[in-house]
Amino acid sequence: MWHNESGLFILCAGRLALQQERIISRGGCLCGGVRYSVRGALRDVIACHCSQCRRTSGHFVAATGAESDRITFEKNETLVWFASSDRAERGFCGRCGGNLFWRPLGDKRGWTSIMAGTLDAPTHLKLMQHIFVADKSDYYEITDGAEQRAE
Repeated sequence: MWHNESGLFILCAGRLALQQERIISRGGCLCGGVRYSVRGALRDVIACHCSQCRRTSGHFVAATGAESDRITFEKNETLVWFASSDRAERGFCGRCGGNLFWRPLGDKRGWTSIMAGTLDAPTHLKLMQHIFVADKSDYYEITDGAEQRAE
């Protein structure tokens, strides 16, 4: 047993990192042409109301995310990447049209956003924030109490 606080912290932090690494989330598209798994904890869900997300999803996008190197594709023969702007690309299934991923072009961190609805349940995630609410459409209100950002 550790007798000083910093040693105890190191031991606890190591256990937490090990526990998080054991978490594996899985998901995929409607037809099963794309299946993926993610090692480690996922970020809680952010809802994006920008015009691009509205047009690709038909409403708004609810996405979690992880470092790209933690994502493994078990099946990806129907995965297609589309450069939706000069800053980002979106991954979708070329067979069923499922909207699966978003990632910034040239991102040094290697981050990939994952559409939360494509994850197998239970996800254990929470909606934490709405972004680009100034761009949201006029047919709905946001009343869930999560933080809202204009951009």
